[in-house]
Amino acid sequence: MEAFWMSPTFPQPLSSLLIGLLSLLFLLLLPDLHSTATTATGIRLGVIRKPSPDVPIFREAPAFRNGETCASDDKIHIAMTLDSNYLRGTMAAVLSILQHSICPENVEFHFLWSRHEPDVSSSIKSTFPYLSFKVYRFNSKKVRGKISKSIRQALDQPLNYARIYLADIIPAEVKRVVYLDSDLVVVDDIKKLWEVDLENKVLAAPEYCHANFTTYFTDLFWSDPSMSSIFDGRKPCYFNTGVMVVDVDKWRQGDYTSKMEEWMVVQKQKRIYHLGSLPPFLLVLGGDITGVDHRWNQHGLGGDNLEGKCRSLHPGPISLLHWSGKGKPWLRLDSRKPCTVDHLWAPYDLYRSSTHSLEE
Repeated sequence: MEAFWMSPTFPQPLSSLLIGLLSLLFLLLLPDLHSTATTATGIRLGVIRKPSPDVPIFREAPAFRNGETCASDDKIHIAMTLDSNYLRGTMAAVLSILQHSICPENVEFHFLWSRHEPDVSSSIKSTFPYLSFKVYRFNSKKVRGKISKSIRQALDQPLNYARIYLADIIPAEVKRVVYLDSDLVVVDDIKKLWEVDLENKVLAAPEYCHANFTTYFTDLFWSDPSMSSIFDGRKPCYFNTGVMVVDVDKWRQGDYTSKMEEWMVVQKQKRIYHLGSLPPFLLVLGGDITGVDHRWNQHGLGGDNLEGKCRSLHPGPISLLHWSGKGKPWLRLDSRKPCTVDHLWAPYDLYRSSTHSLEE
């Protein structure tokens, strides 16, 4: 038997065929070597490897190129959080931004995540091969001892507080960012929002002064002059922190992170609000921001924070649709019980269902 393998007596063509078949079998049994290839930044390049069951599979987005009037050094910085549970929303948001931008190649994304999820990075790279983006780790230990239970569990996740630490995480050379939630789509050129005049303020966002501001804080807060006097001399209005233009340089200089952390400590002791990371922003900056046209945050499309019932669009022009609230469009579409407004999100959905994959 040993002599047979060392000195085969088969004709040469048959011997070559057997060797070829054995080599093919050997290669098929080997693990996929390409799946372990990584870049210097740790992002996996291989797309052959089967993704984690927790990470959806997405279709590749078309390439979007700059218009003739775009200057290559005129960068637009977008910051978003990154989580596998909201990845489908993030992909839709990124696609909408690129699709409606005159200078899409000038848009740079800064993603914040609380845990290393290489499959998520790989999904972004394979879905948007030409996307300029960086991923930063947000240390959730910074807030774990400062988070108090809110009216909805999703609001209690540490990553929901990452926006408070944004200026400390992204590179110092970045002076301004547009912060966006993952449950929205942009239907206008993001450069218009990026170029809004901050009027020497640290933050700009659409304000809603018709909302009853007192409901965002407890009776204990309003009955204690040492706390409620924080608004003396200001006319605070509600603003949604899912769409903000932030001068991160001013934020760093004014140490606004520490100011918000102080209120989070008070909240742990006395329960002065109910809504996660929003109230610290209102306490520190309410009545002291630059207002932005409401068209840049058609918010509340996810319904209220408890039931997530369907809502209709507000009157007026729209540049950004925001499914803030409990109901998310991808979940309602998958359940075959979508709200009317969810069909406005669907064209940006890059999710490739298992049925679609089998058909391909």
